[in-house]
Amino acid sequence: MFTKMKNIDTAFRYVRGFTMLVIAGCIIISCYAVYKSFQTVSLMQDKVYILANGKALEAYASERKDNIPVEAKDHVKTFHKFFFTLDPDDKVIKTNITKALYLADDSAKRIYDDLKENNFYSGIISGNVSQTIQIDSVSIDIREYPYRFRCYAQQSIIRTTSIMKRSLLTEGALRNVSRSDNNPHGFLIERFNTIENKDISAETRK
Repeated sequence: MFTKMKNIDTAFRYVRGFTMLVIAGCIIISCYAVYKSFQTVSLMQDKVYILANGKALEAYASERKDNIPVEAKDHVKTFHKFFFTLDPDDKVIKTNITKALYLADDSAKRIYDDLKENNFYSGIISGNVSQTIQIDSVSIDIREYPYRFRCYAQQSIIRTTSIMKRSLLTEGALRNVSRSDNNPHGFLIERFNTIENKDISAETRK
C-alpha cells in the first residue's frame, strides 16, 4: 500500500516537473517569436519600395546623420545649377532663380539683386546669351556646424559668335531647416560668396 503511494507520488513529481519544463519551453518560444516579429516589423518599416519605369525598386531608410555629406553636396549642386544656368528668356531666368533662392538665405538674394541692378539679366536676354555650369567637385566640412562648403565649377557662356569658359569657386555654410517640396534636402545656404570667377578660354563659333 505504502509502496503504491510512493510510486504515485514519484510519478506525480515527474509529471509535474515535465509539465513545468514544457510550460517554460512554451514561454521561451513565445517570447522569442514575439521578439522576432517586432524585429521583422522594424526591418520592414525601414524599407521603401519605389516604382520607377514600371519596376519596383527597394530602398532603405537611414538616419539623417549617415546621409549628411551626400545630401549636402547634392543641395549645393542643385543650388548652383539653378542659380547659374541661364537662357535668354525672362521666364526661364525667374523660374531658375526662384528655385535657387528657396535653397539659400539673403546672401544669395543680395547677389541676385546686384546683378539685376547692373542689368546683367537684361544683357543675357538682349544678347541671346546662354549660360551653363558644370560642377567639378563639392567639398563639405561636417566637423563643425553649420557645415562649411566649397564648390568648384566651370561656366560656359555661349554667345552668338563665341563660347567663353570661366572657372567658378564659391563658398558658404549649410544649416538645417525643415524639408519641403521647394527644399527637399532640408538645408539652407548661408554666407554665400564667390571667391573666384575668371576666364579660362574662349573660342569662336563657326
